Amino acid sequence: MKKEDTTPYRFTSITELHRALGLPQPWHPLVTLVDNATISVDKQNLPATFLLDFYKISYKKGLHGRIRYGQHYYDFDEGGLVFTSPNQLLAVTDDTEYHGYTLLFHPDFIRNYPLAKTIRNLGFFSYAVNEALHLSEKERAIVLGILRNIEDELKSSIDEFSQDVVITQIELLLNYSNRFYKRQFITRKAVSNDLLTQLDDLLNDYFNNNKASVKGLPTVQYLADQLAVSPHYLSDMLRSLTGQNAQQHIHHKLIEKAKEVLSTSNLSVAEVAYQLGFEHPQSFNKLFKKKTSQSPLEFRQSFN
Repeated sequence: MKKEDTTPYRFTSITELHRALGLPQPWHPLVTLVDNATISVDKQNLPATFLLDFYKISYKKGLHGRIRYGQHYYDFDEGGLVFTSPNQLLAVTDDTEYHGYTLLFHPDFIRNYPLAKTIRNLGFFSYAVNEALHLSEKERAIVLGILRNIEDELKSSIDEFSQDVVITQIELLLNYSNRFYKRQFITRKAVSNDLLTQLDDLLNDYFNNNKASVKGLPTVQYLADQLAVSPHYLSDMLRSLTGQNAQQHIHHKLIEKAKEVLSTSNLSVAEVAYQLGFEHPQSFNKLFKKKTSQSPLEFRQSFN
């Protein structure tokens, strides 16, 4: 029996995706704004899973059904903004139908602009769908206003300023989204604090039960998987609460544990390093001195 091909389909152009959604040709080959209500379920011709070669920003409102992103599902009954960068696995399931707008733009559209570089630093393009940006009424009005500006510009006759104007609007949308995500971390602080407590419990268990000596140093990816969040979301959430990203938080907990072991045991510095998950004691020495301005041995001697 022939094995079923599960390779995700790759959409290399916006025009091709328009065709698959039963939509007319886009106004511009490298950027488009789609009214999701114009996508009829019976017209959709999407594969089970697919990849896009372009950025996708979706505002979803009044969703019926669920959208899968990677291994997670998200119910958009509340509405929100979702950001995906090129080469992220997507799928539509459960006869999903929703209202809102989807902005698509190819990396080539922004290639010669500063946005091509700064967009890589926006962590929310790597958030999971269940970490969507939920908008207040005021924020929703701002977002929809920007999307209407993009739509008006795309429908106008293309001239030498068209690309500049659209990219300026995209940058404005991303700047507001960055601000709104910071607000979301604050307004959902109770949830974030619960996540921080779970993270610290995980790290305490990891270092106190010799998991580090067996598995090595805990990674951001490992902790994010245990907490069922994306690595970028975990880092941004921690930064909003503690001023440190996930890697810095791991190092902080590791150094605190190292100080405890160095001051309460007779283990050699090398043995402490191996117990904490380091393959090479030199790496432990370097990190410890960077964080404390003392070598592990100098720290231990300060107690004698």
